[in-house]
Amino acid sequence: MSVLASLALRVRDVVRGVWREAAMFGTVGALAFVLDNGGYTLLVFGFPGGGGGPMRAVPVQASVLATGAATVFSWLANRYWTYRQRHRENVARELALFTFVNVIGMVITAGMVVLSRQMLGLDSALSDNIARACGWFLATLFRFFTYRRYVFIPA
Repeated sequence: MSVLASLALRVRDVVRGVWREAAMFGTVGALAFVLDNGGYTLLVFGFPGGGGGPMRAVPVQASVLATGAATVFSWLANRYWTYRQRHRENVARELALFTFVNVIGMVITAGMVVLSRQMLGLDSALSDNIARACGWFLATLFRFFTYRRYVFIPA
């Protein structure tokens, strides 16, 4: 087998591995997204026809709380499913790094709500959820690359 053919096979295997990892990460992220946005919408807007949620006066704090719950789910799912072969011996250090990365992601997501509400003056459920979806997209890109590089590294 030529060097070029061997290199092509290695690249193919790496791409397959990253693709599989990205698909698992995406599945966890999609479930966390539903948990986060569903929790936020219930906290701020309540059930339809219910007159608002318990945190309607503090939407940024509701965003942080909903994202925090999704973060706990995400750590467990990523640690024990997506990156099950890559977690560290020191669970406390791994969790601290994961939390640090997710705090940055939380700031990105909540920052989009601040931008939408404070700078653009938008305060509907639709505008909040669009702002949060944009924040989630940016935060997810950030999380994927930092998890692979710094958090879930081969032991």
